[in-house]
Amino acid sequence: MYCAWLAVSLPQEKYTIMALRKKTCIVVGSGLAGLYTACMLAKHSKVLLLTKEDIDESNSFHAQGGIAAVTEDDDSPLEHFDDTVEAGRGLCDEEAVKVLTEEAPARIEEVIDWGMKFDTRNGHLELGLEGGHHHHRILHAGGDATGKNITLFMIGQVLKRQPDIQILSNEEALKLLVDKEGCKGVVCYNHKHHSPDFIYGDEVILATGGVGALFSRTTNPPTATGSGIAMAYEAGAEIRDMEFIQFHPTAVYMEGKEAFLVSEAVRGEGARLYNINGERFMYGKYPLAELEPRDVVARQIFLEMRKTKSPYVNLTLDHLDSEMIRHRFPNIFKYCADNGIDMTQRIPVAPAAHYTVGGITTDLRGRTNIAHLYAVGEVASTGLMGANRLASNSLIECLVFGKRVADDILRNDDMRNEYAYNSFELGKEIEQPDFDLGKLLMENAGIIRCEEELQQALDAIDNQLERYKAEDLSLLSWREKHKLTAAKIIVASALQRKESRGGHYRSDYPKQQDEWQKHTVVKKEK
Repeated sequence: MYCAWLAVSLPQEKYTIMALRKKTCIVVGSGLAGLYTACMLAKHSKVLLLTKEDIDESNSFHAQGGIAAVTEDDDSPLEHFDDTVEAGRGLCDEEAVKVLTEEAPARIEEVIDWGMKFDTRNGHLELGLEGGHHHHRILHAGGDATGKNITLFMIGQVLKRQPDIQILSNEEALKLLVDKEGCKGVVCYNHKHHSPDFIYGDEVILATGGVGALFSRTTNPPTATGSGIAMAYEAGAEIRDMEFIQFHPTAVYMEGKEAFLVSEAVRGEGARLYNINGERFMYGKYPLAELEPRDVVARQIFLEMRKTKSPYVNLTLDHLDSEMIRHRFPNIFKYCADNGIDMTQRIPVAPAAHYTVGGITTDLRGRTNIAHLYAVGEVASTGLMGANRLASNSLIECLVFGKRVADDILRNDDMRNEYAYNSFELGKEIEQPDFDLGKLLMENAGIIRCEEELQQALDAIDNQLERYKAEDLSLLSWREKHKLTAAKIIVASALQRKESRGGHYRSDYPKQQDEWQKHTVVKKEK
């Protein structure tokens, strides 16, 4: 008999988990989706929260813009619905959008009741306006530090729920354990003991984030390499709409330095875009000017950069109140000042890979096509985002669908009574070739794509994947295989979609076509 709910370095024999225990849930990932889902599950189950680095290293932690929800009487969930569907370019699942927009206010009220502090003015929530929204409905916490503050708050909530939630940091997920009954656990690399761990549970929830860090220019942390998507794909999960990569239009450009996000809210406060010749290129061309959805703004910036042969355009704020800017965007202001940029005047910006619109296909309860495997947050494709995410819908998605995942799991009392040992060995290091995946993706599968360049990228990725066919790979080789697998899904999906829509633009097929108003679905060997 084995009564622990965490199994590490097991002998080669079957063992049984004792009866009269709580359901055991494994949450992989410590962004807002993982943290919140863990809190919801901890009411009636044991939760193991796995993170490959520190618990605060996630896309959620770096999110600046805010969190979208209807909180005022002059706005409505229907109007939030309309804005989301418009941004999604015909590919939104309307039921998913309805779920988000109607349930978002309750999730905001809930976290406020828990003690979360959002920015207020004169006793009322201070609401911002962002691209694609027709109402001020964006909540912030600490100005441009919303992601950081809500993530830290949720970490505090997780810590309060120990020991029902056990946090295991330095556990890097490598492979899902799947049998005929579905997903039963995860193989991880334990960075402390430098060995594989087998972690079993009744349900597995992937909250591993997106793929932005695969691109050479990105706003994402280095952990956002698509490992969850790759693991799910290898296990037989359905992956959907991965050609839709959202590039944030405005990330600080400094030669030789990483991109730093300049929130949508800066344009929401009135900042304007000019090319290096001093021409305001959005105004007069598009109805919402600088507040068009991200795909439109990012693509137009890219074209202006190409036209003027410049690696950036200018985001200009010299017509705005400088004290308001300092107060409203303290983190961006400090970053710019530390790097010799006066944010009250202008910021050199260029687009950067920011958000994975597609992901692992789920239903409205977070279920994948593999039994006992769920996905939530950026790693999931619920149908909410369509072909292009509406600004600030990502953080609220974590709460709305995290609650739905937990509710679905807790309604089901099924628990596994028996697990079989799975063999797994780490192998020798594979010599790494001189291959720059980030540059390849940025140049061949970035903001503007074409068939010839996509095919070149796919061929190059396939050639590299040949090196990683064996199962006994080293840790670094597992990482490379995950990256290449996620990249292949992106490129293959982009090659398949012969039109332009949302976050996917083909110069050889520049128009949106009615016959392509459908999803791109990828499964292993299909």
